[in-house]
Amino acid sequence: MHAWPASEVPALPGKGRDLRIHDTATGGRITLDPGPVARIYVCGITPYDATHMGHAATYNAFDLVQRVWLDTKRQVHYVQNVTDVDDPLLERAVRDGEDWTELAERETALFREDMTALRMLPPKHYIGAVEAIPGIVPLVERLRDAGAAYELDGDVYFSVESDPHFGEVSNLDAEAMRLLSAERGGDPERPGKKNPLDPMLWMAAREGEPSWDGGSLGRGRPGWHIECVAIALDHLGMTFDVQGGGSDLAFPHHEMGASHAQVLTGEHPFAKAYVHAGMVGLDGEKMSKSKGNLVFVSALRRADVDPAAIRLTLLAHHYRSDWEWTDQVLADAVERLARWRAAVSRPDGLSADALVEEVREALADDLDTPAALAAVDRWAELQTSGGGTDEGAPGLVSRTVDALLGVAL
Repeated sequence: MHAWPASEVPALPGKGRDLRIHDTATGGRITLDPGPVARIYVCGITPYDATHMGHAATYNAFDLVQRVWLDTKRQVHYVQNVTDVDDPLLERAVRDGEDWTELAERETALFREDMTALRMLPPKHYIGAVEAIPGIVPLVERLRDAGAAYELDGDVYFSVESDPHFGEVSNLDAEAMRLLSAERGGDPERPGKKNPLDPMLWMAAREGEPSWDGGSLGRGRPGWHIECVAIALDHLGMTFDVQGGGSDLAFPHHEMGASHAQVLTGEHPFAKAYVHAGMVGLDGEKMSKSKGNLVFVSALRRADVDPAAIRLTLLAHHYRSDWEWTDQVLADAVERLARWRAAVSRPDGLSADALVEEVREALADDLDTPAALAAVDRWAELQTSGGGTDEGAPGLVSRTVDALLGVAL
């Protein structure tokens, strides 16, 4: 599966700072110190609907992580999956009388278009669950043969008790896990499971649903968590730098994925940092496909909203905060974009050397985009009053905003 085209990232003078970021597993900030190549895995979409602002906010956060690393003169090895076979996708296809593969291909293509428009840097590897199945099957077999998985009516489940580190990602108690498991795709009430929290690794073929040859597992399709583990281990290996996604993935998805990988390899941890973006709401509820309360990136683009303004709307909120989408937050971003563009359109201006360092420091401090935007606001406000004679300043500000914030002025 191919990703989307990359926009050029301008090189800035000097060198960026190492990223200090909130780690869900430890509950505090850690300083990331990758090697020459920083490794990041971000969980992708289940393509049964278009990209909404909750998606955009999540991918914006991890785009910023990449940009901070690139500014430190590192390379970035970024991997993202597409869950192109799963219950929600199949259910939507049945509801709409559409072939599930055509639905997945159409929505994945639209996602690529949205990411391109928002200038999100693409992953080096963009892998669909279906194409990963040949690598998933042997992992499930290994877990089963090691006694870390068991069969139930043809389905194969992972035993969470096989991992002594289970629970260390989300740090939730058993009852909270059970409630979230039921809410987020698990089946804690299924009779016969050794532990209600045990997640499915391989679902035996169901009538009327797609299935693949699973070798000794029989025909079926993979569970959600093992999909990402197989892709991450194949392309990044263990102990990569950042596992990323929305805050609703901390449990069960990232918790279960970490346990799968740790039992498979005997190593710990799966990732050095577990980083989670906040939720975007609309009308008082989390924006989600199941609720149908969505603001789509593609719909805004069709309404001629500048993608740079959409991105500035996202950047106005700290990535870990939950916030509400309103017409006003978009209007504020449109106005800010106009002010910034007017400021950099002048032939000269106030020196921007200090601004570059302010933006770098803000982003290194747990991706503090509101502080970064405020710094650019201050420069733009002073710029409108004139007085600067640095001919290179407007161009340096444009390159800084482009390179570090992904906004083209």
